[in-house]
Amino acid sequence: MGKSKQIGNHNSTRKKSIGKTWKTKNYTKHLDQIHADMKPSAAAKLLKQEVDYDVTGSAQHYCLHCARYFVDVKALKEHFKTKVHKKRIKRLKEEPYTQAEADRAAGMGSYIPHKTVEVKTQEVEEKMD
Repeated sequence: MGKSKQIGNHNSTRKKSIGKTWKTKNYTKHLDQIHADMKPSAAAKLLKQEVDYDVTGSAQHYCLHCARYFVDVKALKEHFKTKVHKKRIKRLKEEPYTQAEADRAAGMGSYIPHKTVEVKTQEVEEKMD
């Protein structure tokens, strides 16, 4: 009995690797990128975006902490109650690592305890039409 001829397995050279496709499809922003987005100037731009019909919900309903767009305000409010959002908020409370902290860990300075950042779920404005 010989080998079966599978098409599209992970070792296929004819097609793009399926594993790479899954990896890029499920990509989300890293925590340090979200911390940069949470700065007041960047957050104002992300929460008040212009209408873009190529993005889900025309880019009007955006979760700043999870870096996700939603169809409407109801879906956004439901997202705030989910376990995924709550876990992301909890992970964002830790301050992102810096090069200075990495140097101290390598023995090039004195130890300073890790700090926490106050993170709260964003406020949602409901538009009455």
